[in-house]
Amino acid sequence: MIKKTLLLTFVLMFTTSFVSAKAKIPFGRIDKIEIVADLPDTEKYAVSKGSKEYLDLARMHQEYNIAWIIPAWITQEPKLVLAKKESDEYFELTNEQLDQVLSENKLNKENLLQLGLYTKYGGKFIGLILYGIFSKDKPKKINTTHI
Repeated sequence: MIKKTLLLTFVLMFTTSFVSAKAKIPFGRIDKIEIVADLPDTEKYAVSKGSKEYLDLARMHQEYNIAWIIPAWITQEPKLVLAKKESDEYFELTNEQLDQVLSENKLNKENLLQLGLYTKYGGKFIGLILYGIFSKDKPKKINTTHI
């Protein structure tokens, strides 16, 4: 009896560890920051006075994302900010400051705020394809009866 109990305990320990090792797919809201215009490396766009790091114009938006690569929908519309390359840090601008940066660098605000096709519709398109694959009607077997 003791051997059976020990064997059962041993098997259950390994069974639960295999189940808990299952990979989870992350999903949720994330902030996306993408550099859209390279500003000149001048003192005006330096991170701090005397710094050798410079800011560029970036587009920031928030999206609901699946597995970090499939954008399902946009939760916050894009806006222009100043950001460092390859960093999550950004600086928000007032409308006057943004207009000044855009006019000094001859940039078009509407073109810079446009999101790409995949960002707008990528997750919806993939979902539509998966729905089409898995929702196909299977032929039903009908039993005929003769009267």
